[in-house]
Amino acid sequence: MEENNLNSKDTQNTFLKGSAWMTFGSIASRILGALYIIPWYAWMGSYGNIANALTARSYNIYTIFILISTAGIPGAIAKQVAKYNALNEYGIGRKLFRKGLILMTVLGIVSAAIMYFASPLLASNGSQSDPRQVAVMRSLSYAILIIPILSIMRGYFQGYADMMPSAMSQFVEQFARVVWMLLTAFVIMKLQHGSYVHAVIQSNLAAAVGALFGIGLLIWFLFSRRKQLDYLVAHSNNRLRVSTTELFGEIIAQAIPFIIIDSGITLFSLVDQYTFHPMIASLVHASSDTIEDWYALFGLNANKLIMIIVSLASAMAVTAIPLLSAAHTRGDYKSISKQIANTMDLFLFVMIPAAFGMAAISRPIYTVFYGPDLLGSNVLYLSSFTAISLGLFTVLMAILQGLSGNGLAIKYLVLGLILKGILQYPMIFLFKVYGPLVATNLGLLIIVALSLKHLEVQYDFNLNRTSRRLAGVTAFSVGMFLVVKLCEMGLGKFLNPDHRFNALVLVIVAVGAGVVFYGLVTLKTGLVQSVLGSKVESILVRLHMDK
Repeated sequence: MEENNLNSKDTQNTFLKGSAWMTFGSIASRILGALYIIPWYAWMGSYGNIANALTARSYNIYTIFILISTAGIPGAIAKQVAKYNALNEYGIGRKLFRKGLILMTVLGIVSAAIMYFASPLLASNGSQSDPRQVAVMRSLSYAILIIPILSIMRGYFQGYADMMPSAMSQFVEQFARVVWMLLTAFVIMKLQHGSYVHAVIQSNLAAAVGALFGIGLLIWFLFSRRKQLDYLVAHSNNRLRVSTTELFGEIIAQAIPFIIIDSGITLFSLVDQYTFHPMIASLVHASSDTIEDWYALFGLNANKLIMIIVSLASAMAVTAIPLLSAAHTRGDYKSISKQIANTMDLFLFVMIPAAFGMAAISRPIYTVFYGPDLLGSNVLYLSSFTAISLGLFTVLMAILQGLSGNGLAIKYLVLGLILKGILQYPMIFLFKVYGPLVATNLGLLIIVALSLKHLEVQYDFNLNRTSRRLAGVTAFSVGMFLVVKLCEMGLGKFLNPDHRFNALVLVIVAVGAGVVFYGLVTLKTGLVQSVLGSKVESILVRLHMDK
């Protein structure tokens, strides 16, 4: 019994450590990816929203091609490496990695070529092909040659539950990308007074530049850990014999579900991309560029900001898959139930207050990034709560993948997308620009409800306990929301939130007040200790905050 408790603590500590690294990588890269928009958007001048719409449409297609070109293989590699490592067959994991690299290179070349030549067909706003969109999409195809290699290297490290290399490579990749984007945008728009389309093309080409830097860092990590990895391979059981054909079969069998499931959020976005323009055009009289401006409000402007907090869920999801896979391989159902609970607890503890907090400061934070826009601020407000649905979807799909529930996850995703498609027009009819967000929320909540019920029945997951945790966290988050909102409204009497610097001051002060409030109430009630475990308790003792 004591050994089981120790294993449970080790698993929780591994999960927390992995989540911490992946959270750092995801949040840091997302923050960089959001901060660049402030000068970039300003340099685009009056073309800001249209430039963002071009980027959003291109990135939705690009994301699908990235998932196809990587074929879900990084996630599959992480899962399979974790499986063989749990069996002390490290040599097979290394063989998987090497064979996967070959497969990645081939898929990258094929996918990049398809995206490049198919761009004229894909560059449609629902009515006709856009030459600007074609050029922007083609500039992204170069990254598809490189990113598959970067992704599989990350998957290999994640299979060892070593999240630090992946996190650091995410940060370096994004940093190099942002530097290239800002440098080229400044030169083209401010020095050369050139075309905003050329600036957007260079900004998308930055994805390939960033990927090269990310690969360089991961190669360094591979060499720095070579002795440790060689030792594990040398001391493997070496009892299993798996042929190259079997390895490729395993990779592909695991990869196909990963493609479909990992593209879930993007598939919801693609429904918006190809339906919003024609649907809204049939309901209101507005120019094509005006509709594109509206699309940019939720398709990229708000989405870029909420994805900062959704990346919290992605970080936890990536960490959970190999741990759940290892427990599933051992047949340790008690550990599986505990790990699901740990994942959900940490998700709720971080995600709910983050979403409520962003909603509370939606007006000033939108002004900081894009300038004053009441409609844009309101879209961000609703999008902030949509982030909770997106985060829950991400985490639960990852849990099902880790437990080899790929087929079930795909069924749930298809059902959610069908519901989204059915509700899209009625919701746009009722709520106009907010309609796609409402339809997305309803589709995702169906997936979430079905997934939670399955985990409760199949793995004895204590849904009642998690529901109580949700109620407590939500209550604290509502309190924090009120504190942040009152702080913002009070300061707003002296500082005009429509001015960028004033809005930034409002955001900093209001967020600070919210963090202090949430931190104190969760400490006083013991919520922090129960979620983060023994490590945080020892820190609180040192700080004399344990009472």
